[in-house]
Amino acid sequence: MADPDLSGIKRRMDGAIDALHKEFAGLRTGRASAGLLEPITVDAYGAATPMNQVGSISVPEPRMVTVQVWDRSLVGAVERAIRDSGLGLNPATDGQLVRVPIPPLSEERRVEMTKIAGKYAEQARVAVRNVRRDGMEMLKKMEKDSEISKDEHHQWSEEIQTLTDSHIKKVDDTLAQKEEEILQV
Repeated sequence: MADPDLSGIKRRMDGAIDALHKEFAGLRTGRASAGLLEPITVDAYGAATPMNQVGSISVPEPRMVTVQVWDRSLVGAVERAIRDSGLGLNPATDGQLVRVPIPPLSEERRVEMTKIAGKYAEQARVAVRNVRRDGMEMLKKMEKDSEISKDEHHQWSEEIQTLTDSHIKKVDDTLAQKEEEILQV
């Protein structure tokens, strides 16, 4: 009898959690973070290039992010990309160094950010549930093809459900932590 590939299911669910962490890294909390600028792409050399490939991103102080642009001709493009990113940031250029002060968030903006975080978390939950659905369909097919028995199908489906529940809990815990971080004044 063949065993279903639970490691592949777990890997895909972990991928959904990792994607959520990346989304949350780009969500502004009022504190400076290098992850804030990483999702931004810059029009460089005729292609959309990630920010961390045109300069080094650093956090010299709690409310300031800087980008040391490697190519002087890209300074304007980096500044434009940050301004147009929708993060509400206003960069200032100093030679090849782009300084990005992080303004404090208003209460209204904090509430808006928690809603955005909630949407990201819901997308992650849906991704985890889709992986669960794929796993359950795989089990049905294996039972139909007589690769596993009905009892084994039941046992494996319980394991997949346990895996799903633990990953949904991770999403909820990550969301609660991010909301607390956003609402912290």
